[in-house]
Amino acid sequence: MLQWQTLPASLAGMLLAFRWCFTEPSFRTFAALVVGMVARPGRRTVCGMLVGAGLSRLWHHSRAHWFFSHARWSAEQVGLVLVGLIVTGLLPAGVPVLVAVDDTLLRRSGRKVAGAAWCYDGARKGPKGGQTSWGTCFVVVGIVVTLPMCDRPVCLPVLARLWRPKGTPKTVLACHISPRSRLGYRTGRCTWSRTRTTPARTVPRYARDAASGACPPGLP
Repeated sequence: MLQWQTLPASLAGMLLAFRWCFTEPSFRTFAALVVGMVARPGRRTVCGMLVGAGLSRLWHHSRAHWFFSHARWSAEQVGLVLVGLIVTGLLPAGVPVLVAVDDTLLRRSGRKVAGAAWCYDGARKGPKGGQTSWGTCFVVVGIVVTLPMCDRPVCLPVLARLWRPKGTPKTVLACHISPRSRLGYRTGRCTWSRTRTTPARTVPRYARDAASGACPPGLP
């Protein structure tokens, strides 16, 4: 069973940084799911995370599913807290924040998947013009960091927005996400505060469309 007193101080401190994003009941569920995700050695499904936290026989699985489907919390607020933790904990002071923006396709099956459509799939092998898959496409903003256990930089996703067919263009979604994360976005440049500025590594069309004025007026 999950006991807050038994958590490592580093993990408990990190979780407390997200406390203001949730109500008290939702925060307890959030903390349990995060701990279960870390402790779970196998597939990290919702029920698997409850098993990892030692709560599978104490909580009904509907409690965890309700957290994702009905609880009142904002993924963007959680993302902002995550941005602060990454910048203050993983980047040396004075080092520019390198931001990456890209769109990621998650392959799905079935006709009743919300937001699913036929999208370009760069990971699929096939003839030119035939690289499409059925799934949901998210525009993702991440921060590039160098971790001591890795031999090359890695990108840590912090914010995402679902792209819908015939909806807001992906480049505009990227513009909407970045200002809310205090990263800024204009002509391929992203900023963290007024003193940290660095060119953003984006897929070519994002930088091209931003430079051509594809982002809506009024956004950085």
